[in-house]
Amino acid sequence: MNADYVIVGAGSAGCAMAYRLSEAGKSVLVIEYGGTDMGPLIQMPAALSYPMNMKLYDWGYKSQPEPHLDGRELVCPRGKVVGGSSSINGMVYVRGHAGDYDHWAQSGAHGWGYADVLPYFKRMETWHDGGHGGDPAWRGTDGPLHVSRGPRDNPLHDAFVTSGKQAGYPVTDDYNGAQQEGFGPMEQTVWKGRRWSAANAYLRPALKRPNCDIVKGLARRVVIKDGRATGVEIERNGKVEVIHANQEVILSSSSINSPKLLMLSGIGPAEHLAEHGIEVIADRAGVGQNLQDHLELYIQMAASKPITLFKYWNLIGKAAIGAQWLFLKSGLGASNQFESAAFIRSAAGVDYPDIQYHFLPIAVRYDGQAAAEGHGFQAHVGPMRAESRGAVTLASADPKAAPNILFNYMSEEKDWEDFRKCIRLTREIFAQDAFKPYVKHEIQPGAAVQSDDELDAFIREHAESAYHPCGTCKMGAVDDPMAVVDPECRVIGVEGLRVADSSIFPRITNGNLNGPSIMTGEKAADHILGRGMLAPANDAPWINPNWQTSQR
Repeated sequence: MNADYVIVGAGSAGCAMAYRLSEAGKSVLVIEYGGTDMGPLIQMPAALSYPMNMKLYDWGYKSQPEPHLDGRELVCPRGKVVGGSSSINGMVYVRGHAGDYDHWAQSGAHGWGYADVLPYFKRMETWHDGGHGGDPAWRGTDGPLHVSRGPRDNPLHDAFVTSGKQAGYPVTDDYNGAQQEGFGPMEQTVWKGRRWSAANAYLRPALKRPNCDIVKGLARRVVIKDGRATGVEIERNGKVEVIHANQEVILSSSSINSPKLLMLSGIGPAEHLAEHGIEVIADRAGVGQNLQDHLELYIQMAASKPITLFKYWNLIGKAAIGAQWLFLKSGLGASNQFESAAFIRSAAGVDYPDIQYHFLPIAVRYDGQAAAEGHGFQAHVGPMRAESRGAVTLASADPKAAPNILFNYMSEEKDWEDFRKCIRLTREIFAQDAFKPYVKHEIQPGAAVQSDDELDAFIREHAESAYHPCGTCKMGAVDDPMAVVDPECRVIGVEGLRVADSSIFPRITNGNLNGPSIMTGEKAADHILGRGMLAPANDAPWINPNWQTSQR
């Protein structure tokens, strides 16, 4: 069992690297602990609340009791299945804002500015505008990842965008193009009615090549000899064995499992490793630190007309949607239902959006529980760049033990101010004329919740993770004591070992992280192959000309 490259984790970045490295003629072995992603609950977009809550497909991680959220333990789903979290996520496709990547480059991740990453976003996607306009020059036409738009048949989608306009915000017909800021259509990784995960886009085609294969097993640690990674120790069928890497080992097992594996392999904060009796190979203080996420709330409204998806929220309705999808790959089952979106700025002086909206024409929770009111709709809203930082640490030296995850959500005062603003701005949008025909009353938080203290209590009780953990193996300059990998994704202090997944993000990007995670795999593959990078783009993104003086 050996290959030029051994990739740990068949997730968003891992699948992209398996495809690109094998395409270049290298032999690749991908280690994945989870099982197959074939089955309607994963492949049918509208069924997204199921796999996310299933032990079969999810590692089942939870945070430690969060001190600033009344000690709640928040769930942290991570895909334990071929395709990784791209097989259990909400399929929302967001590249992130140009300003996010320019911040990466300024913070030490040289060569990862927006001009550097935009060509990789173009290379990886085949974009379908669905007749809703957009910025074709900014988009890809022949990449493995199909990106599409929902039909937006429900009148509430239009009401949401029109209300944003009435409230004075810009409208954008492509938030993944030149202008992210504003209200417009949302994009999804769905193609021909199916979830277009990294497994469907990248891994299946790669596995058809003779030089790419997948091994089912639990990665226990990276084998390091004389300061160089030579393979990965795995357990499969109750036996421990080593898979040898002729050239390099690449970890792409998520912002939770990648730092865990590094620490189990002796790479991390020396004192912490010593506590668990692990021999220190490289003392890297940043491993597991810098953990970030997006936290969000659902602002739910009761609908005055029975036009929401609630009419299908029963056995017969779900069976009908399921049958139409199964036989025709069409109908409501073929969309994740997130078909309208917005990115806005919270205040004058904020140079690019720091609040995101997902709009949904039903009032429902991620675990699939519908609001007691019946017909309703909701906007998921939260700040994009929280100041709070958490950590992933080892609970034990046993590779089978879950790590300790503490996000330390809402530990900074500014995060509270930003969240209150999110709620108040959302209420203002729902109060516009375009929503007048559809709004009955506010379900959550409820009209009685108005003061700062009341809003804070609501946030403490109801804020949920948007499931975008990242940052725990920060990419930065070699002399940055908190950096774990250099700008070529090489682990600092060890030869022949790289990390490429959302754990290397220096700071969280705007919006959902699946797109940026796949881009990371695409770009990392070129670093690994040492073939030179795609030429930087010189497209200039739109920044609101009045950002210094106005909020919208």
